[in-house]
Amino acid sequence: MIRLCYASTALKDWQSEELLELLKSCRQDNSAKDITGILLYSKRTFFQVLEGDEEKIEQLFEKIKLDERHKDVTLLEKKDIIDREFSYWNMGYQNIENSDLGKIGGFKQFYDEEFNPAGFVAHRGVINPLLKLLRGKLVGQVKTSHDELSESHEDPFIRRLNRTIRVGVKFLALLMVGVIFLGIFDVMYVIYQKLLSPPYYLLTINDILATFSAFLAVLIAIEIFLNITLYIRSDLIPVKLVVATALMAICRKVIVFDFKNLPSDYVFASSLVVLALGLIYYLMDKKHD
Repeated sequence: MIRLCYASTALKDWQSEELLELLKSCRQDNSAKDITGILLYSKRTFFQVLEGDEEKIEQLFEKIKLDERHKDVTLLEKKDIIDREFSYWNMGYQNIENSDLGKIGGFKQFYDEEFNPAGFVAHRGVINPLLKLLRGKLVGQVKTSHDELSESHEDPFIRRLNRTIRVGVKFLALLMVGVIFLGIFDVMYVIYQKLLSPPYYLLTINDILATFSAFLAVLIAIEIFLNITLYIRSDLIPVKLVVATALMAICRKVIVFDFKNLPSDYVFASSLVVLALGLIYYLMDKKHD
């Protein structure tokens, strides 16, 4: 297995839509050949990393050199590797931002004055730090963002679809508010029924459990509402809150279990679910701390 890095010069300025089409094509072809890597495009310069079987990489590179959309295709590095740096990306993509320029020593001057194939040849020492920077940015995106409804997606059509879905999510939040109020009325009605049923003004254990179940249903609705509103505000899936909601939901079922009539395997399976969710929540909370 090898890693091959090259740089080239685009014959024209590439728009985001064109880059998106290029990435789609690369990812499809690379997936079939088990090739991974990353593409960087800036200032009419392509910098690309390819990882995979040596024969397949060399065949692909020969094809790339014949592509008439760029020139000055320059091999910068080709070496044997044991592990891939970009194993999760058939073709990742990154931009160079102003905040990145100070993260590599001397990179700002290189980027301003010599960011081209010849510049890469003259400053090969920048390649490995640049690879680490690009990989770190990709990993950071995976860890911190869930971009399904982003309004800043590079594809205009996807942006329009995302905006449409976000309207739907807001409508769901509005409906959930109605469900919460209905749940509150249900709690009041349950208490009213239990107090006015013989024996009057007394709650049995079963009455108390039924009341607790109604309370927890409202709390679960509130948690789901929070999940929806957090997603609207940040495009982030609040995983910890989702786990807490699931834990609360299964605990609500456990509270109202009729253990005399339930099969033992059902109770055992439910206890495993509670244990697993509790452990997940504990580990997430511990990591956050």
